[in-house]
Amino acid sequence: MFLVEVVVVHIGHMAHVKQRHADISPAQNSALEIFLAVEELVVVEMLRQQYAVGGGEVFNLSITSGFVKDRARFSGSYDYRERSELTLGQRDWTQCNTPFRRTSANGVVGEWGSLDYVDPRTGKAKCYPIGTTGDNGVTINTLGTTTTAGVPGLGSTGTSFNRWRPNPAVTTGLVGYEGVTLNSRDTFDPRKLSESLISPTTNHNIYLQGGIDLAALGDAELYGEFLYNLRDSSQTGYRQFSLDYERGSPLIPANLAFSNFLPPTNTTNGNRVGVRAFIGRGNDESSQKVDIVRAVVGLRGSLLKTGWDYDLVATHSQSKGEYTFYSALIDRLAQSSSVVASGSGFACANPAGGCVAQPALTAAVIGGQLPAAYINYVFQNVTGVSKYEEDVITGSVTGTLFSLPYGKVKAALGAEFRRMEIDDTPPLDAQNANLYNLTAAAPTRGSDQATDVFAEVDIPLLAKLPLAHELTANVSGRWADYKSYGSGSTYKAGVLWSPAKWLTLRATKSTSYRAPALYEQFLGATTGFLASTTDPCNNWDTANISAARLANCGSELPPGWGVGSGNNSSLTVVNSGGAAAGLKAETSENKTAGIIIQPELGTGLGEMSVSADYFNIQVNNGVARAGVSGILSRCYDDPAFRTGGGFCRLVSARSPATSTLTVNDSFVNLATDKVSGMDFTARYTNNVGIGKLRLNLSVTKYKTQANKLFAEDDLDDVNGTITSPKYTGTLDVNYTFKDWRLYYGVEWVGKQDSYAYLGEDAATSTYLFAVPNYYLHTVSLGYKADKWDVTMGVRNLADKKPPSISSGFYNRVGNAPLYSGYDYVGRTVYLNVAKSF
Repeated sequence: MFLVEVVVVHIGHMAHVKQRHADISPAQNSALEIFLAVEELVVVEMLRQQYAVGGGEVFNLSITSGFVKDRARFSGSYDYRERSELTLGQRDWTQCNTPFRRTSANGVVGEWGSLDYVDPRTGKAKCYPIGTTGDNGVTINTLGTTTTAGVPGLGSTGTSFNRWRPNPAVTTGLVGYEGVTLNSRDTFDPRKLSESLISPTTNHNIYLQGGIDLAALGDAELYGEFLYNLRDSSQTGYRQFSLDYERGSPLIPANLAFSNFLPPTNTTNGNRVGVRAFIGRGNDESSQKVDIVRAVVGLRGSLLKTGWDYDLVATHSQSKGEYTFYSALIDRLAQSSSVVASGSGFACANPAGGCVAQPALTAAVIGGQLPAAYINYVFQNVTGVSKYEEDVITGSVTGTLFSLPYGKVKAALGAEFRRMEIDDTPPLDAQNANLYNLTAAAPTRGSDQATDVFAEVDIPLLAKLPLAHELTANVSGRWADYKSYGSGSTYKAGVLWSPAKWLTLRATKSTSYRAPALYEQFLGATTGFLASTTDPCNNWDTANISAARLANCGSELPPGWGVGSGNNSSLTVVNSGGAAAGLKAETSENKTAGIIIQPELGTGLGEMSVSADYFNIQVNNGVARAGVSGILSRCYDDPAFRTGGGFCRLVSARSPATSTLTVNDSFVNLATDKVSGMDFTARYTNNVGIGKLRLNLSVTKYKTQANKLFAEDDLDDVNGTITSPKYTGTLDVNYTFKDWRLYYGVEWVGKQDSYAYLGEDAATSTYLFAVPNYYLHTVSLGYKADKWDVTMGVRNLADKKPPSISSGFYNRVGNAPLYSGYDYVGRTVYLNVAKSF
């Protein structure tokens, strides 16, 4: 059944500023016309037929003004942008993500979704299942205990269980509870649909610029710019809350006192966990506020009468971000879990700080009905602050070095000094490892500075000759010296050759680098934990492992060591910046070659140009983390082990008390990335009928999209697989006549197939790992009067939804791949109105 709904669409305000001026200096007193354009709010009421509508609307307002005098110019603008929240519940394709798999047996395959678990209580596919990558469900309304006999719940099998759902009708076995298995556990809460798919944001942007002609220092201009940006954003989330009850606690009912579920946790005061309630806590909100300021002052003019110009500029930028999120505090959870009887209820054994006792375990508590006073005590908003500052001083000169027979050799020379500083202070509770189920985090503080020199030269080699209508070369280079890791240089060499006026060939070869970000260099240590089963030496003397690992594990551990026989502690993971380890810059090599054809079509046939460009880019020494499994595997499979350095330098010696490991997964220079392919572009314009037609077509074909983490690995080419399409393209069709504009555009994302990459047979696989071609169509109509400019259009005209894939390998939104090329908003109607004064 279709739902008929009225949609109110807020259409953005758009400011339009027109400038008409000659390319001459302000000293020549040229006329500059600046039109102030302010658009009024337009509200469109629209009747549509669809299942879910609304959310994600955008509102824009922009005001611009300025003036030009004989020796001064100034302009300023204010921009406001507001985007409303789009939630999972506002789009039908995000309301129930499932494994989206199909049955396959004896050569017979079913429909997609036929293998998904059907919840016997609803008769429909189970939403938000516990599963692999892309399923974002959690267990809720469930109790965890030591395995014991009981009555199976609907859809469960067996006679003994360690997960239970409250059921007052059960009077045998574990009274008041029914046993649940993996598929039959509760995983869906309607409040999950309030989670943000697109975050609500508000942006304020103020920009000022101006200049004064000094009539001195080489007809110099003193100029400046100022930018201020304020961004507020927030996200609605959903939280599962695992609430541990200490073994022997009076908060546990008598029929559950038998349970000895888990070893002590950081909230049970050194006591074992008797039972654990997996609770659907509901929605919470995180928020961010970011202020950015950028100020520029410069002086530019001519160097006497040498024909050279100079430009000196100083820039200061700074940003401050505050990020706030909601978290339970470990110390409060621990304090509240230790209780004593008080009247008809319980009170904290240590009432300091307004402690509120953990609620007695009941079916209502397991179902998420927690006392407000308790929630307000253990959950707190915590705030961190991140600051960044950068100062840049740049000086450059441009002019002619000398003349050649076919033109002037022009050059640009300059130097630059940069200083950067970061200061990120996590919430105090994060620094003190007091955030429940979240990692500890230390402050990230550090600075760097660099001095660069650069030069660029344009060389006209030949011109207006047979087979050499134009032949020019361009050479540039840059040398930088960083305080943090030393110096490096890059270069670019290019040539452009036009054998004839209608044909141009071009090619470049260059290198580049990306200096490690301050965050990558100075990230304060954050601590997390992995299960003890992650240890590479579990059951080392009986496991099927390499000879090197067998010897290395045997040098540290006794026979039989493993989970349940000595390895009961989680593995500690420390993430940190790489400055102390000598982190270097990423480097790259870039090659391009292309051809441009601009044939003369003759009278009345219009103008056309076609180009094709080949590109090949490889990034080396990419800044990345090796990952815990990669570090441990390469350490314990290394015959040199702890005496040979390598990855073992990131693995600490085992703890004498527990033999557990600590891994430092810091930023290091590891990764290699390679991308190559072709860019094709075609343009055509002509007078057609009463107006003018303009066509623009752009297509990219990727030949390689590959990467590897370690030097000894083979390149892993993902070209053509899901989220890495082999083809993408756009087509723009514009037709103008008199004061009217017609537009049609299409965005294309090519089909993608991951079956071969993942070793699956597309014909029989139970997984859907292929998606078809994806097209987004946009149309608009515009009208321009003397002081009015109006455009109305529709994006995603067909309301095209993202394709679906199975869970199991790729990150997903709903059942769709998490990929920027797909439209998550749906059909959008927009109206832009500009007025000049």
